[in-house]
Amino acid sequence: MKKSFFLLSALLALGVNAKNNVAVNIDASNPGAKINKNIYGQFSEHLGSCIYGGLWVGPESPIPNKDGYRLDVFNALKELQVPLMRWPGGCFADEYHWMDGIGPKENRPRMVNNNWGGVVEDNSFGTHEFLNLCELLGCDAYVSMNVGSGSVQETAQWIEYMNAADGPMATLRKQNGREKPWNVKYIGIGNEAWGCGGNMRPEYYSDIFRRYQTYCRNFDQDKPLYKIASGASDYDYEWTDVLMNRIGTQMNAVSLHYYTVLGWNGSKGSATKFDNDDYYWCLGKACAIEPVIRKHLSIMDKYDPNHNIDLLVDEWGTWFDVEPETNPGFLFQQSTMRDAFVAAMSLNIFHKYADRIQMCNIAQVVNVLQSMILTKDDKMLLTPTYFVFKMYKPHMDATYIPSSVQGSKIIPVKNERYNGTMEEPENRELSMVSVTSSKDAKGKLHISLSNADLKEEQAVTINLNGYKAKKVSGEILTAQSKNDCNTFENPDKIKSEAYAKAKIQKDGTITLDMPAMSIVTLEVE
Repeated sequence: MKKSFFLLSALLALGVNAKNNVAVNIDASNPGAKINKNIYGQFSEHLGSCIYGGLWVGPESPIPNKDGYRLDVFNALKELQVPLMRWPGGCFADEYHWMDGIGPKENRPRMVNNNWGGVVEDNSFGTHEFLNLCELLGCDAYVSMNVGSGSVQETAQWIEYMNAADGPMATLRKQNGREKPWNVKYIGIGNEAWGCGGNMRPEYYSDIFRRYQTYCRNFDQDKPLYKIASGASDYDYEWTDVLMNRIGTQMNAVSLHYYTVLGWNGSKGSATKFDNDDYYWCLGKACAIEPVIRKHLSIMDKYDPNHNIDLLVDEWGTWFDVEPETNPGFLFQQSTMRDAFVAAMSLNIFHKYADRIQMCNIAQVVNVLQSMILTKDDKMLLTPTYFVFKMYKPHMDATYIPSSVQGSKIIPVKNERYNGTMEEPENRELSMVSVTSSKDAKGKLHISLSNADLKEEQAVTINLNGYKAKKVSGEILTAQSKNDCNTFENPDKIKSEAYAKAKIQKDGTITLDMPAMSIVTLEVE
């Protein structure tokens, strides 16, 4: 494997205890858009053990549960204040027929999950189970319709079943034990229509979307549906152009899927066994979503100058090779500090475009790809990514505050690994320090900083414009090694802790020393 992907001469010349001076500028006098809490949305597909064994064990399980919902997972998600959950897929959505998942469980037909491992599912987790879970968690539901193998009638009846107060589908819902409609707002019309959702051309999908959305009815005029088009993968700008041109404002939003995939000779690389080159290359790939977002938005602006249509990144995160001795169709992968930095840096970028990006869904919530939680039988652990989302909770529904970084080391990253079919830039630059900030409804300022440098501590000075700091507290996430992860034998190896080393100086600045490979969130009053 080729190892010279970027210049590390500066790093190698430095000692482990080297310190770099960085200035962070926070402009509270120039607030931006509200950061929609749905940027912190989750994704729960019928894939591996995300649903069965992750979210759901059934009421008869010896694993402690609440009406079949696994209690340890449920409580962890409740603590995370999950704002929104996407279901049933993903690729699974376009083979899922919702009527198979309602009514008495003993009468529900079994099905083969052809997309993910060929396992047979009993449909014990269906519409009621998902929407009731969202209700218990206090989060919104985002339901993807089956466009690939379904029908317009099936879609229309499913929405009626979920949202109508009266009528044939409402009567059926009531017979199945649910009197009130759930009033589901977010409706995805297909998923990855360019691939597993039907291998469609954008022109054909645009016509399909127009047809399907016509029959997605509003059963409560005060709660209209929010219709989401199956958008592009990564660098497929033509897809976005065609959809914007042919669908226009018949959609409320268009999605974008972007995964941080290494890709090298048919392998995506190990989630835990990687060197420094792999680490920095991966972070560079994650941050490279920003120019992709900008280009898709510029295309959208051409057709929608008033910004009536939102951009949603409804699948994102890391994607590595599955863990050894696990089913390759289950996409079960571990999570290290590298994943934590991908999460933090991605969220920092999403905040910058909060006026246009109104939802993101990390893939996925439990046991799949870059998940919050891993389970094994009756054991559960929280991943480093979980703690990033926990530390970033104060940014949800807060006002974005512009920020900038001066003095951060910049590493050039050569793009010599990617062997896919989409165009990528030849080289990238990766800043060791990343920052985002926001102000909540109570006037508190929250500043999240990442020091991705594996060797250097960062001496950070935060300059506050338009905000006078009187009190500061914080939380930190770090580890001994970039390859560290929580395991079922040692589930608490990496977790966030209180951080009290930030100090307010006489000149009003805030200073702190950030250890190498650390993520910090400060609360300033």
